[in-house]
Amino acid sequence: MKAAEITTRHLGWQLDGKVATITLDRPERKNPLSFESYAELRDLFRSLVTVDEVKSVVLTGAGGNFCSGGDVHEIIGPLTKMAMPALLEFTRMTGDLVKAMRHCPQPIIAAVDGVCAGAGAILAMAADIRYGTAASNVAFLFTRVGLAGCDMGACAFLPRIIGQGRASELLYSGRSLGGKEAERWGFYNRLCAPDALLGEAQEMAKSLAAGPTFAHAMTKRMLHEEWSMTPDQAIEAEAQAQAICMQTEDFKRAYRAFVAKQRPVFEGN
Repeated sequence: MKAAEITTRHLGWQLDGKVATITLDRPERKNPLSFESYAELRDLFRSLVTVDEVKSVVLTGAGGNFCSGGDVHEIIGPLTKMAMPALLEFTRMTGDLVKAMRHCPQPIIAAVDGVCAGAGAILAMAADIRYGTAASNVAFLFTRVGLAGCDMGACAFLPRIIGQGRASELLYSGRSLGGKEAERWGFYNRLCAPDALLGEAQEMAKSLAAGPTFAHAMTKRMLHEEWSMTPDQAIEAEAQAQAICMQTEDFKRAYRAFVAKQRPVFEGN
């Protein structure tokens, strides 16, 4: 699939060189998700597996907010009237969005400002790198609507990002995590000024896209797969992964550049 073939109805899509920016674009409602935008996000991240022109992705929200979660009227209301088969179909679909993000080979950077709640917090969590602002508020607020904190992989992913105790507090309480606290806890990699947030995230994405992108995809894959491995299995898996990367032209380019005392120019093959 070519990047030019990608069209979206419920999301913003922009390609700048090798960097794609996906924008949650309902600013008048703080960018809530609908059934349609959930599915479109899932399908978009799945399609990126075969889009060779895109080497990194920025996920952000329009209008000074990231995402307010599932739309109360378009999702929450209808869910209260559904029977179990339809409910399970929905929860599996939302989980498939996280799977699509994790299995998409490109590094994903979430640029988070303002409200980042519910499923929005999950989207930020599922990214590889998170940039935020001091004014942002992250809330895994599922318990506030009578649901469990174990939504879309939160009980698996969040403890690995910020630690078991801190994750437990957030998932039980549903309280908001302010920007400075989120950076201190390790949820954010960096705090940015609101007017610089998207630009800094895109610059990071450009830096990654200019690197050895085949190797980046391998790193992302191993970060995901090694969760269920023993230490010995992980060491062996990394030996195999690194041997594969040593066969790439980028590895040879780096060597030649080092010998010539030049900076390597990677091409992702």
